[in-house]
Amino acid sequence: MILIGENIHVISKSVREALVLRDEKFIGELVKLQKNMDYIDLNVGPAKGDMEGVFAWLSSIVKKESDLNISFDTTNFDEMKRGLEAFSGKSFINSTSKDEPRLEKMTDLALEFGSNLIALTLSKETGIPKTSDGRLEIAFEIYEKCMEKGIDSSKIFFDPLILPVSVDQSQALEALNTIKMIKESFEPPVKTVIGLSNISNGSPKEMRGLINRVFAVLAYGAGLDAAIIDAKDTELVRIFRMLEKQSPQNGIDELYISLASMIADFSDLSDIIYDKSSEEQTKIIKTAGILMNNEIYSHSFTQI
Repeated sequence: MILIGENIHVISKSVREALVLRDEKFIGELVKLQKNMDYIDLNVGPAKGDMEGVFAWLSSIVKKESDLNISFDTTNFDEMKRGLEAFSGKSFINSTSKDEPRLEKMTDLALEFGSNLIALTLSKETGIPKTSDGRLEIAFEIYEKCMEKGIDSSKIFFDPLILPVSVDQSQALEALNTIKMIKESFEPPVKTVIGLSNISNGSPKEMRGLINRVFAVLAYGAGLDAAIIDAKDTELVRIFRMLEKQSPQNGIDELYISLASMIADFSDLSDIIYDKSSEEQTKIIKTAGILMNNEIYSHSFTQI
């Protein structure tokens, strides 16, 4: 499992100000905060005006403060290329859709620099398809382009696109189904990635960690290969590593393993055995029920 830290993101006002001012101390602390990751996602948006050239500057700080690899995240092709030129480590290009000319440009960069490519299962024509079949169809079109270019399939990471469970809870299950279908449909095989925090956007702050962790476990069971996550959620990181090693430390970990196995084996949530006297385990089961669209979401679903 590849973990990618999401904590340098231009949408944050403080991060944006630090990027514009080239505040090395502020950014350096955010880099050090994410040393428990495998990659660090540097999201600089369109990178125009005061942000031009920011990737080369950021790359130098990442090298100075850590051994992390970099996910370059921008809509600006020229800035993406400058970032890849400035960094000698392993990298992700984040991201492309199936739309031209971006697909042409980003596949060219992936081939030139040997980068992993995050491919979003959307297009301007369709938006995000409501069904896993629709997302898989887009994935096949992107895959064909990558194969034509000679890109190694192991470097293609399809993102099924997670929508907030508070907005349309049916889409959580569609995303899980998409991950499974992508893992089963390509030869040579490809990989999958999600922006995990999207699943809990709009939910109460005190519930977001629980929703993120349970969805992470279900996605792991579906065959997830990488996740862009909040590096500050050390419990989430521990859970991912525990699932990889299959090394439960307590009953809750055993429940997480059972949930992942349930998704992998196409079994039912009702078959899961858990400690019904445990408030935490009960909340985990309720959350899984919401994410699998078995129960109706509300901001207070854990209290019902």
